[in-house]
Amino acid sequence: MLANVSSSERMASHPMQRFQFVVVGGGIAGVTCVEQLASDFPSAEVGLITAASHIKAVANFKQVSQTLEEFDVEERPSSVLQEKYPNVTVIQSAVRSLQADQHTLQMEDGHSVGYEKLCICSGARPKLLTQDQPYVLGVRDTDSVQEFQKRLSSAKRIVVVGNGGIALELVFEVGGCEVVWAVKDKAIGNTFFDAGAAQFLIPSLEAQRPPRDAVCKRARYTTEQGPEGGPEGGLHTFTAGGDRRRPGSGSTGAGSALGPDWHAGFLLRGAEETPRGVCVEYECEVQEVFTPSDPLRPQTPPEADYGAWPVYVRLTNGRTVGCDFIVSATGVVPNADAFLQGNNFCLAEDGGLQVDDHMLTSERDVYAAGDVCSACWEPSALWQQMRLWTQARQMGWFAGRCMAADVQTQPIELDFCFELFAHITKFFNYKVVILGKFNAQGLGAEHELLVRCTKGQEYVKVVLNEGKMVGAVLIGETDLEETFENLILNQMDLTPYKDELLNPNIDIEDYFD
Repeated sequence: MLANVSSSERMASHPMQRFQFVVVGGGIAGVTCVEQLASDFPSAEVGLITAASHIKAVANFKQVSQTLEEFDVEERPSSVLQEKYPNVTVIQSAVRSLQADQHTLQMEDGHSVGYEKLCICSGARPKLLTQDQPYVLGVRDTDSVQEFQKRLSSAKRIVVVGNGGIALELVFEVGGCEVVWAVKDKAIGNTFFDAGAAQFLIPSLEAQRPPRDAVCKRARYTTEQGPEGGPEGGLHTFTAGGDRRRPGSGSTGAGSALGPDWHAGFLLRGAEETPRGVCVEYECEVQEVFTPSDPLRPQTPPEADYGAWPVYVRLTNGRTVGCDFIVSATGVVPNADAFLQGNNFCLAEDGGLQVDDHMLTSERDVYAAGDVCSACWEPSALWQQMRLWTQARQMGWFAGRCMAADVQTQPIELDFCFELFAHITKFFNYKVVILGKFNAQGLGAEHELLVRCTKGQEYVKVVLNEGKMVGAVLIGETDLEETFENLILNQMDLTPYKDELLNPNIDIEDYFD
């Protein structure tokens, strides 16, 4: 019979593990930081703390241009990282607290971990519409996607709230179910593009989805139960349809986000045989969520079929919608809570740990990277922080370099990747490239927009400020990204060329060669 063991006895039974470098978080930022440190210091002890048995790693990295990069996100057992880097130790536990003055972390399992340099890469968590409401689901990691898939299979109508990347992908991928999409803006995808680009994409929502690519087999790591019920990690084959270039991606513990093309490995289909139907409710937010078991509201209109649905959403535009469940895709909150008590971190307005141009927080020897941090240095005129995969990788890599430079007492300058905002993604089956101040962020009324649009093929927008290109949005196979990147970085005065800049009959790449 097992005796009860107090938390103090548990901690006493676990001697403190000490490392030169400790990184918290098994997502892209954390794993990239660990790989950088383990490579730079092959004899140093590097600890990675993650709440899950799997980590996320970059695969098939491709430098498309000076600042644009593409890569896949693979989910792997943490043992793979330890096999590749013998000086890395993975500790599978959540962090309970940090004593920054003592350079010590307390684990939920009772362990204590000491460090010389710490990097917090704990990611972010979904910003839910309401807490403790079983009909409201946040989609952030593999577990939540599996729950979404399960609920969707018996659903006839869902409400999606939000206008970011997850909402855009989810609304497009769902079939066999009516979708009511509530966005607070005048157009869809406001995070990434303007109303013109939104109008270009809207027909894709109304069109019937083409069949997915033939089923393809992809290598994917899983953890299976061995014959005695214990974990038996390895590389297994996962059969999935969808875009063959990128694998699906999953959870690495609290705060670890979905990977690019996360939906490729999931069949997102409702209970109806009919094709999908999407109704967009613009310029509205959720006023209230309630169920038929709640006291009857006299302001509930009869057309809402009160009692016919398990949950209802009242929108600020006056409409009340009944549905099977609600997807909250309204953004994320930096996952910093476990590190705050008893410490003196400076926080940004969004709740992120403030970091300087060396990825250092306000606490000595504590760095941060990825979604948990907020860049508080004076940024380049052409760069802004967005909580995206590309920036998580860049920040994790640069944080590792900064930690190394500090140990070696070497100077280090802010990396060139922070000079120009650049991101490649895919929405509604279109390649999307966004560069610089792509939505004219922070520019005055004197800026100018040039647009070229070919229905169903491409949408090209250029942002000019004082005659110089400062941003661009490219949707479709335009092949303009490298040329426009160079024009933005060079800050060439394009005033004499404005009329021809988007002329489809001119090879713009040769024009500025």
